[in-house]
Amino acid sequence: MGKTISIRRGFNIKLKGAADKSITEIPVSEIIAVRPPDFPGVIPKLLVDAGDEVLAGQALFFDKTRPNLRFPSPVSGEVAEVVRGEKRRILEIRILADRNGVRYTEYGPSDPAQLGRAAVIERLLDSGCWQYLRQRPYSIIADPVEAPKAIFVSCFDSAPLAPETGYVTGQDKSNFQAGLEALNVLANGRLHVGLREGGSEGSVSENDLAGVPAANIHHFRGPHPAGNVGVQIHHVNPIKKGETVWTVQPQDVTIIGRLFREGRYRADRVVALTGSCVTRPQYFHLLTGQPLSDVLAGRLNSEHCRVIQGNVLTGKTAAPGDFLSFYTNQITVIPEGDQPEFFGWLLPGFKKLSLSRTFFSWLAPNRTYDLDTNLHGEERAFVMTGQYDKVLPMNIFPVFLLKAILARDIERMEQLGIYEIAEEDFALCEFVCTSKIDVQQIVAEGLEFMRKEG
Repeated sequence: MGKTISIRRGFNIKLKGAADKSITEIPVSEIIAVRPPDFPGVIPKLLVDAGDEVLAGQALFFDKTRPNLRFPSPVSGEVAEVVRGEKRRILEIRILADRNGVRYTEYGPSDPAQLGRAAVIERLLDSGCWQYLRQRPYSIIADPVEAPKAIFVSCFDSAPLAPETGYVTGQDKSNFQAGLEALNVLANGRLHVGLREGGSEGSVSENDLAGVPAANIHHFRGPHPAGNVGVQIHHVNPIKKGETVWTVQPQDVTIIGRLFREGRYRADRVVALTGSCVTRPQYFHLLTGQPLSDVLAGRLNSEHCRVIQGNVLTGKTAAPGDFLSFYTNQITVIPEGDQPEFFGWLLPGFKKLSLSRTFFSWLAPNRTYDLDTNLHGEERAFVMTGQYDKVLPMNIFPVFLLKAILARDIERMEQLGIYEIAEEDFALCEFVCTSKIDVQQIVAEGLEFMRKEG
């Protein structure tokens, strides 16, 4: 059995609007969209055009720099439109879905243990499921040519209002276990799984981890970001220069398992609708690429709110007419904070969240908050405060690393740990930053710079 790791630095943001444990089925929409911008570093080249008939699992485009990465349609039907932006950049491929049921590209059921590693890689690439494997460094789609030193799956999410992983994977437990078996073949037995210590109702347990060596199961305790896979990698098997680690989200493990047990690419998933602006926060079963309006319509208690694909720390702002992104498992809706606050920090702030004792709210540590999007300030000088170090449980110097990124100092970035991090690992740093620095954007630009220079 793996060791138990205690995470001491971090912070749990307790918000109102956690999802109830009930699932509503959302029928397949008339229009489904696949968005190439969901895949950082990918230059799409079309394989279809408007008017073409496609099957679920059939490739719509491939990556110009890595042609073996092919991106599938989640549904069968007719390609209705290719939406382009500036310089003819492909933004969306919209598909008019079949109304008489989904027709699939059939690959046939198979046992990954019998196929072997090379055949598993080929099956994942052919079906388009390879895109669910991401790599550190650079936080991009994994390179199938490289052999990682390990594969990591974090089976709990500590982010605000995050879906309960065990509850979600429990809806399709057999395929989740089959996906883990396939990943264990890819990792040559070096598949590592992170669990929350002690667990809770709705959490993934060791009994759910069929095929995972007991020594590779690790338990974590502590506040967010204990559930971040990057933090778990740092404490279990840190990444050095020249090394590669792959990561997969639990729901994506389930989709990979379907490929081997059912012999088809089936991209439906369970998405949590959360936040204080939601009338009844709960889970929804829908297809990747469906319009968000299918979930949001009639379920919001305010029109003046912000829709976020993901959690409040790392998610992307969206409009109700947008489509569910490839990796999204959570939709959060919170009040829009575009109104100035009279006297601001001078008031007692009994209902304001603070990591320090600036407000009296620290006397109620278990209180949940109805926070809006107001930054309560504007960007100012980047100063040393020690705030980042209190919430980043990694043995790196965050401010020095960020400054090295801004200076484009490659050698310094390598020394300070650029290969270990992703934007999500610095999300709390951005949240606590009194200078209102866009920390995650700096990290993203640094990773992209290193990838192009590497």
